[in-house]
Amino acid sequence: MFQTYTASTRPEDGPPRLAELRMALQDLGIDGYILPRADAHQGEYVAACDERLAWLTGFTGSAGFCIVLPDLAGLFVDGRYRVQARLQCAADFTPVNWPETSPATWLRAACADGAVIGFDPWLHTPKEIESLQSELSGSAITLRRVANQIDPLWLDRPAAPMAPARNYPEALAGRSSQEKRADLARSLSENSQRAAVLTQPDSICWLLNIRGGDLPRLPVLQGFAIVHDDGRVDLFTAPSKCSDLDLDEGVSIRPSEAFSPALRTLSGPVRLDKATVPLAVVDILREANIDISFMQDPCTMPKARKTKAELASARAAHLRDGAAMAEFLCWLDGQSRSLLDNPDHALSEIDIARRLEQFRVATGALEDISFDTIAGSGPNGAIVHYRVTEASNRHLMPGDLMLVDSGGQYLDGTTDITRTIAIGPVGTQEVECFTRVLQGMIAISRARFPRGVAGSHLDALARYPLWLAGLDYDHGTGHGVGAFLSVHEGPQRLSRVSNVPLAEGMILSNEPGYYREGAFGIRLENLIAVRKGEAPEGGDARDWLEFETLTLAPIDRRLVQASMLCPQERAWLDAYHARVATLLQPLVSDTTAAWLREACKPM
Repeated sequence: MFQTYTASTRPEDGPPRLAELRMALQDLGIDGYILPRADAHQGEYVAACDERLAWLTGFTGSAGFCIVLPDLAGLFVDGRYRVQARLQCAADFTPVNWPETSPATWLRAACADGAVIGFDPWLHTPKEIESLQSELSGSAITLRRVANQIDPLWLDRPAAPMAPARNYPEALAGRSSQEKRADLARSLSENSQRAAVLTQPDSICWLLNIRGGDLPRLPVLQGFAIVHDDGRVDLFTAPSKCSDLDLDEGVSIRPSEAFSPALRTLSGPVRLDKATVPLAVVDILREANIDISFMQDPCTMPKARKTKAELASARAAHLRDGAAMAEFLCWLDGQSRSLLDNPDHALSEIDIARRLEQFRVATGALEDISFDTIAGSGPNGAIVHYRVTEASNRHLMPGDLMLVDSGGQYLDGTTDITRTIAIGPVGTQEVECFTRVLQGMIAISRARFPRGVAGSHLDALARYPLWLAGLDYDHGTGHGVGAFLSVHEGPQRLSRVSNVPLAEGMILSNEPGYYREGAFGIRLENLIAVRKGEAPEGGDARDWLEFETLTLAPIDRRLVQASMLCPQERAWLDAYHARVATLLQPLVSDTTAAWLREACKPM
């Protein structure tokens, strides 16, 4: 099994560790310390040895940071994690609603004049620190670069990952590494840049057509890379991890400790992404008087726009994953009926997560799950990124909503799907909320929009049905998804804060939701791909785009209040279910095929 269910942190461990950190800060002569969740690669996912925020606070969410002062420790978390943070952390840590409250605003209110706040420049980006310094302008608070303050205290810190890397098939990538590097070199030359520094492992793996196993659920090799204007690449990582790689002579493998010295030998201008590079890299180049050119990571946009081969592979992965989901949903429906007949029938959240993983393993193609399965029943479903543990494991009860958010990592694609399922008859409020969430998902699915439109323009379509009832959700409507890479991939998003224009080949999630703390959670999620669209008859001859739905799995019709759907929404749902049934029935067991025919009937 890929997923485990033991809690990785305990609230009671936080206070003594916090006390140790405060003593270290006092010895250093500073008044506070900023601890992000990030590692030196500035990605969302970190290795066990870099889970510093979890080690100190107990909070295991994928985003957030802590600012430790002598008498206050603020844990900054966004709307996805506020319930989780309260459950995982001791009272010594004060949850702060972020980004509503900025770190600068909080520091101004909490710090005395003349306070010095330390930070590790390997764990923060220039954009982040510049923004914080700007917001602190006019105050007596200063920021100071310091050595990492957690690692010396973390006596049983895990070793760095050393998983072997492997080549990724060019047939699935759609382009060779040499082609990608030639394009990148042309981009550098066109911008009069001599080199680019890559610090995010998924960019490096995409560029070199390789994959690794250094991070849980994310098949990447951790390292840094320098790309030169002639297309040569220096890859800095543990050489032992690369012994199975077949790389051409344009790629040199060098040990990790050679990265900083190599930076000092570069000729500028050197391209850096201000939003993802560690500030320490900027410091090294500036100390060596090397010119810097701040621009977006050159791999970001081409990685986001999938090739025809990557899109074809994604469709195959979603078809396979959809069959596994159908088997699972059929099984869960049978378990629910047993529970209704016998309320003592034991079915827990862990049982559900394990069984779903088994169905994916049975495909024979699963490389890993794409994230720890979110299996939240009843009130646990209201914890947006809930991870069930043996301590939190809840048994299902008749009338529950069961929220299951899961995905698979297959060589030909990364999947991510959420379904909310009724465990027997549920209340009118749950049905109405579910239907509004469904209407939001359908609105995104049916959207047709001119080129130049960004995720921020579309996000409100998913929320409008909820807004009509005075409801909303505290997460983005959708994130980008990689090709056997990260299930969360930028820069494209369906979000109020995303100004990146959508373009053909981008894959995103479409996942509105609604959460009633202490009662239930609802989320529906399909993955969608941007494609060329056509104007309706009589429409303007503009450059239109639309979405192709990749995910294939029934939506629980028992939770849909048909009278709330307009004819176009009902037509979309019926057409989607007809497609699901047609494509999945040949791939599933006879029992599941019969269940599919019933689950996918027209409204």
